[in-house]
Amino acid sequence: MDALLQTQTRAHKDVDIILPVADVPKLQELLALAGFAVREGKPPDSFVLANGAGLEVDIHAVTFDDDGNGVYRMQNGEDWLFPAEGFGGRGLLGGMSVRCLSPAAQVLCHAHGYVPVEKDFRDMELLEERFGVELPSQLRRGRRSGQTSESGRQISRPEVEVSPHGGPEHRGHPSQEPDR
Repeated sequence: MDALLQTQTRAHKDVDIILPVADVPKLQELLALAGFAVREGKPPDSFVLANGAGLEVDIHAVTFDDDGNGVYRMQNGEDWLFPAEGFGGRGLLGGMSVRCLSPAAQVLCHAHGYVPVEKDFRDMELLEERFGVELPSQLRRGRRSGQTSESGRQISRPEVEVSPHGGPEHRGHPSQEPDR
C-alpha cells in the first residue's frame, strides 16, 4: 500500500509479496539467509515467513493463466483471482521504483473476506484521494453492517461479491494477515 502511495503512512511489521509459484523456492532460500522461516501456512501457495526480530513476509504465490490473471490458492484451499490489469501498479519503496498492485486491485482485495478496521479505512481513503478510485460501501467509514456498533456489539454484514474481470466471482481475501 505504502509503495503505491509513495510514502509510509503507518508502521508495518510485514510486507505482502505476490510472485510466481515457481519462484517460491528461491525466495525461501534467499530469505533463509536473513533468518526467515515459515511461521504459518504451507508453501508454496500461501504462507508467512518470519524472523526473530518480528518481521514478516506474507507470500501470495500465483500461477498465471493464459489471460495474465494470477490464480492464488489461499490457505483455506479456495482460489482467488488477481485480475491481470491489477498487476500494472507502480510505486516507490526506499526511493526505488517497484511493481505493485494497482489502486483498483488494492480496493478489490480489501473489499472481500474480512471486516475492515480503522487502518483499512484510512488506506482506502488515501487511495481514493490520490487515485480517484471508487470505494464500495463496506470500505467507507460510518456505521455499516459488518462493523462494531458503539456498544461494542458485532453487526453482521452480507458477503459482497465483485467481479471486475468478467470471470467467476471469488470470495475470500488473499491475505489472512491483518497488516496489508
